[in-house]
This record gives sequence, structure tokens and C-alpha cells, in this order.
Amino acid sequence: MALARIARSNLRRSGVAFGSNANAYERDMFNERTYTTKCSLPSSVDGNFSYISRIKEQNYMNTSMRGIAGTPSYQFPNTQRVIDESESELEDDPTRYAGLEATKPGEKPRVVVLGTGWAACRFLKGIDTKIYDVVCISPRNHMVFTPLLASTCVGTLEFRSVAEPVGRIQDALARDPNSYFFLASCNGVDTNKHEVYCEAVTNGGLSKEPYQFKVAYDKLVIAAGAEPLTFGIKGVKEHAFFLREVYHAQEIRKRLLLNLMLSENPGISEEEKKRLLHCVVIGGGPTGVEFSGELSDFITRDVRDRYTHVKDYIHVTLIEANEILSSFDVSLRQYATKHLTKSGVRLMRGVVKEVHPKKIILSDGTEVPYGLLVWSTGVGPSEFVKKLNLPNSPGGRIGVDGWMRVPSVEDVFALGDCAGFLEQTGRPVLPALAQVAERQGKFLTELFNKIGKQNGGKAMSANDIQFGEPFVYKHLGSMASVGAYKALVDLRQSKDAKGLSLAGFVSWLIWRSAYLTRVLSWRNRFYVAVNWGTTLVFGRDNSRI
Repeated sequence: MALARIARSNLRRSGVAFGSNANAYERDMFNERTYTTKCSLPSSVDGNFSYISRIKEQNYMNTSMRGIAGTPSYQFPNTQRVIDESESELEDDPTRYAGLEATKPGEKPRVVVLGTGWAACRFLKGIDTKIYDVVCISPRNHMVFTPLLASTCVGTLEFRSVAEPVGRIQDALARDPNSYFFLASCNGVDTNKHEVYCEAVTNGGLSKEPYQFKVAYDKLVIAAGAEPLTFGIKGVKEHAFFLREVYHAQEIRKRLLLNLMLSENPGISEEEKKRLLHCVVIGGGPTGVEFSGELSDFITRDVRDRYTHVKDYIHVTLIEANEILSSFDVSLRQYATKHLTKSGVRLMRGVVKEVHPKKIILSDGTEVPYGLLVWSTGVGPSEFVKKLNLPNSPGGRIGVDGWMRVPSVEDVFALGDCAGFLEQTGRPVLPALAQVAERQGKFLTELFNKIGKQNGGKAMSANDIQFGEPFVYKHLGSMASVGAYKALVDLRQSKDAKGLSLAGFVSWLIWRSAYLTRVLSWRNRFYVAVNWGTTLVFGRDNSRI
């Protein structure tokens, strides 16, 4: 009984569970890429969390995640569950969950990072793990090198070449006893309790689902990225492919190859062949243009040799409401337009009104049939960011000051595509570029290392520390490939500034060299170089796996 009372007092320190979501991938030169206070209880953030009803059941649950277990664990004694006459009392308390409790005096401060995009991974790479314990929470265990993602859709590169495991970026996550990576979504934050609430990504692997847990933090870094903008257009989410994750590229590649093989079947009408092999790209930013260029190369060099029966039916259409590559120099935009047109890409001006399973309808009533539809119209705040009770910048991102802090709450920082400067700072909201996110991650990791050395790493302990100069962003330039060994390089620091602009084969060499050097690990640089060489000599792999 005495043990039961001690355990119950430990449980009262626990809280509930809640999850997360880099980068619009406009290509950039070194694509690396009134305040309100959060005071609600976890249960008020999301009504989906319910206390695990059977304590005995949970006692035998193995979460397959180090340190997060319903069974008694010597690593985290505060997570143990008591089975005695007080069982019914515990079931009535919805605030007691397994998780990581607040750090104790003498322990290293804990930094919790939400996300594995450009900003999060640059922060993780530089954080001093001698000062901090680090916990990273994300529904994916790798970073995606988005500038080269379009190349994987047609087999120029293999998928593993653009994915960097987070454990290789910061090995303390696998090595240090109190640092962890949790494959989970963060669904809510309680800034008063300094806790985040998560739901594990299990895919049916656990006996009790959903499995929810909490993690207490001393410092919280929100780098949860953004979501594709659909502008509320009917049918986009159901029928279009996005191009932000590796699985997006895998789905696009499968659909493209499936359509090519289906169109060769006997009895397929001419009209159906044209529809199946019509690839439509919505959005004329760098991602849309680069994907269109990759498709054009694939058609010219591979389809014409390996799918000779249907080679004359496959076409690419790029639809943009305004001008393509609007952030680039005028001369580069004109070059890209001429080159894409010459390569067989049809450019259309228009606004999509509706998306149907086999056709899209433009605002002027034009119907465009398609077999593959790729949507690339920029990014906006995710649902997770929208529901956080935190200050907002223009556009709905999490509002931050010059040091990437979220005002009105303690020890919360935000980076990358999910963050933007508050209006009160007098600074413009920076574009959702990998270059911006990577630079912010580097700035914040240096700031954290600085305050950690001054004993400011613990919760509520950095108020008297001088943070130094605020973050200043300087644009290094932008790049985009347009296919056929041609690319654009724009070295202007802003849209209206003067600077060097290049287009052609030399720009393509610069584009490839820059991206090869920015790939995070030597392993992946080797993969990329070998894939490029293999494609040049033997052509693209057209296996549908």
C-alpha cells in the first residue's frame, strides 16, 4: 500500500498526449533551403485522447520505442503503473500517461525538436550533446534532400540517394542514454507544463492503439514544416500527386510507368492512350519546372527507345496562372519558356477550378484530360500549426522574433517553413526555401550552445542571458534545372536587385556541383554520383517495383 501511494504521487506528475508534420522546394542557390498564451490543459487541445482504460493491459504493452513503455521501466520509474485496489481511481484520471518526465537537478537540460526537415536537421547536426539531451519527434525518420526529389520520379536517381537517416545526422539520438528519436506525430503542446503530446506511428504494430505519450521539455524547437497549398479546390487532395516526400515520388513513378504499360495493351482507344500518357503539372515554380524538365528528358531519352508503340502519345503540360519562375530574372524566365517549349512541354496559362479523376476543369471552362497530375503550387501552414494557440505571423505561420523565439511563452522556438517574423518586428516573412530553413537552424544551434554554456539550458533559466545579434537572412541566389543538360542560375540577392544571371550548360554544371556538395553525407554523395553516371551510360531504370 505504501508503494502504491508513492507510485500514485509519481503519476500525478504525468500529462496527456498529442503530433507534427520542409519546405516548399523552390530551388535556391545553396538549397540546403495580439499574443495569446497557451494555457489550456492537454485535453482541451484535442478531444481524441482518452485514458488507456485497462491498466493491466497496458502493463504488458511493449511500445517498441526505447524509454516509452507501459510496463515498469528502470529507465523511467515515473512511468510505472500500479495495479491494486486503486485501479478504478486511476482509470478516471485522463492526465496520466507514459512518457518522459521533466529533467531533475543535475541532469542535462532536454531539447525537444519537432520535425526532420531542413531546419530541424541543421539544428540537430550542430547542437552540443555534451550540454543537452536531445529528443526528436517526427512521423518520418529521415531528412529528404528536396532539390533532387524530382529526379527520383523518373529514375535519374534512386530514392535512397535523397533520404538521410536522422540517426546519421545526429548520432546521439541512437547512442546517448537520454537522447531519443520517436517515430510519432506531435498533436499538441502545453507551454505552461512544458510538455508535448504525441501519438506513435504504429501502422497496426501495437496491441493498444492509438498509443499516446507525453514528453517534457526544457526547450522546445518547432520545425514541423508546411503542407501543400490546395486553395480549397475540389478534388486536389483526392486525385493529384504532391512532390514533397519520398513516398510522393514513389507514387508518381509507379503511376507514370503503369500508364505507359497500360497504354500498350491491345484494344486501348487512341483517345484513351492520349489521356493516359498526358502528364499535367500544376504550378510554374522551380519544383514544377524541374519536374517538367525531368519528364521531358525521360520521354526524349528513354520512352522513345523502350516504349516505341506509344512514344507519340506521351506529352507534358505545365499550367501556371501567371509567369513561370516568377522570382527569377526576366531573361532567365524567357530562356526557360523557350527551352521547355522546344523540349516538347506545353505551357498553359490558367487557374484550376476543379479536379476530377480523369480531367481538370479550368476557370474559363477548358477541360484538360490527364493520366498523371502533379500539384506544385507552394506551401502553407499545416493543420498542426493552425491549431496551436501561439502568436501568428502574416500568412498563418507561428510568429517569432529576431531570435526565433515565440513571444508570450517561455522556452519555445520555431524554425523553417512553419515560422515567420511577427508584424511587430518590422521584418518581412521569409520565403519557404531550404536555404532559409538551413540558415535558421544553424543560427539557433549556435544560440542554444551559447546559452547552454551559461547555464541557461534548463526551463525558465535563460531570461537574464543576452542572446546577442538577431538572425539576419541574406539570399545567396536561386537555381533551377530545365532539362536537356540546361539550368538557370540567378545570383541576385533579391528579385529587384542586380546580379549575375546564367543559363545553359555551364549553369547546369554549377547546378549539379552545388547540389552534390550540399548532400549531407558522403554516403549519399556517392549514391548520387553513381546514379548520375549509371543513368548517363545505361539510361534510366524503368522497373515498376
